[in-house]
Amino acid sequence: MSSLEYLIEERIVRYKEEYKFEPFLKEVSREMVRKSIEHTLLKPTATVEDIVALCEQAKEYKFCGVCVNPSFAETSLQLLKGSGVKVISVVGFPLGTNTQLSKAQEASELIRIGVDEIDMVIHVGMLKSHEWSYVYEDIRGVVEACKGKPVKVIIETCYLTNEEKIAACVISELAGASFVKTSTGFGPAGATAEDVNLMKWSAPKLSVKASGGIRSYNQAIDLIKAGATRIGTSSGTKIISEEV
Repeated sequence: MSSLEYLIEERIVRYKEEYKFEPFLKEVSREMVRKSIEHTLLKPTATVEDIVALCEQAKEYKFCGVCVNPSFAETSLQLLKGSGVKVISVVGFPLGTNTQLSKAQEASELIRIGVDEIDMVIHVGMLKSHEWSYVYEDIRGVVEACKGKPVKVIIETCYLTNEEKIAACVISELAGASFVKTSTGFGPAGATAEDVNLMKWSAPKLSVKASGGIRSYNQAIDLIKAGATRIGTSSGTKIISEEV
C-alpha cells in the first residue's frame, strides 16, 4: 500500500468510527455572506454584455470575486481593476477529463494574464477508478502552474460516495490545493450542507467553496455554518438583497 492509499484509508476508517455532522459556526452575519460570494457566470451562452453586468454588480455589492470562463478572464480583469474584487476562472471545465498537461497549460495561461484564483475540475472517472496517483498528479500539475495562487479543486460531489469525497479531499490537500469545491453546477445536483461539512472534516487544512444550486440567503447561511468560506452562485445579488 502506498503512502497515499494509507492516508486515504486511515481517513475513511476515522470517518466510519468518529464522524458526525457538527456545524463549524453558530452565527453567520449578512456581511460574512456578502464577503463569501463569488458572483458566477459560466453558462456557454454568456455574452460580453452579461460579463460587464456581472462585474458591475460585483463591484456594487463588494462581493469577494467573480467566476468566469477563461475567454472572459481578461475582460473581467480590465473591468475590475483596482476594485478589490477577485477574478476567478476555471480549468478543465466542466467535465475534468482533459489531459493533465492541457489542464496545467490552461492554468498557466490564466495565471500569466493575471487571474487571482483557479477552480479546476477533478477527473471524476479516475477518482472512481481509485487511480489515486493520477488524481494527485492532475491536481499537482495545476497547483505548480499557478505559482502560489490559490487552486480550488471541484470534486463534483453529486457523483461520489462519501468515501470517494473523503479520498478527493485528502488528495487535494496533499497535492497543495487551497480549497475543495462541491460542484461545477453542471451536474444533476449541487451543494449540500452535509457535503460541505464532510469535506471540511476530511481536509481540515483546506477551505471549502460551496457551489451549485445556491439561490437563497438561508441556504448560503446553512452552507457557511457547515464549513464553507466561499459561496459560488449566479444569484449573488438576489441572495444578499433578500429580507430575512
